[in-house]
Amino acid sequence: MTRLFRIPMPPLPSSLVLRTAGVYSSGALFALGFFAFLDASIFSRVANGTSHVHVSFVDWIPLICSIVGMLVINSIEKARLSADSYSYSGSGVAWKARLVLFMGFALIAGGLAGSVTVLVMKYVVPGYPWPTMWFGVANAVANGLVMLSCCTLWVAQNVQDDYTYSLSL
Repeated sequence: MTRLFRIPMPPLPSSLVLRTAGVYSSGALFALGFFAFLDASIFSRVANGTSHVHVSFVDWIPLICSIVGMLVINSIEKARLSADSYSYSGSGVAWKARLVLFMGFALIAGGLAGSVTVLVMKYVVPGYPWPTMWFGVANAVANGLVMLSCCTLWVAQNVQDDYTYSLSL
């Protein structure tokens, strides 16, 4: 038995249209999340004259971690996770790819946890009203959407297509 779980994972649909839709929806999720945080950041500096609390570099750190994690995760091919080959940087490719994938997911999870921590510690505990509370909520929403975008893009990129040829030497 070579499977990890007893219940087999259903095969993903292998359509070029679904693959393209997955990539575009991932981009839309990323843009929506980044726009939400950028909106809160600009609002905190320009239109929020009633509060002394603004979006600072501490608020940007979780989003930066999530974006770096997204880049790391989507740079790994799904085929590298299951097969060891000597043609790509020697032996032990699978465990190296799994380690890098784990580090990417750790960055994304750390970004999401950091955004929730910033929300609670900077905005909820002091009890700021809603326009100021939006800065922390937008940070958490942006990190959640970046995480969802990353997972959507990784699945969409790694769907095997019948009409795609893999050219390797």
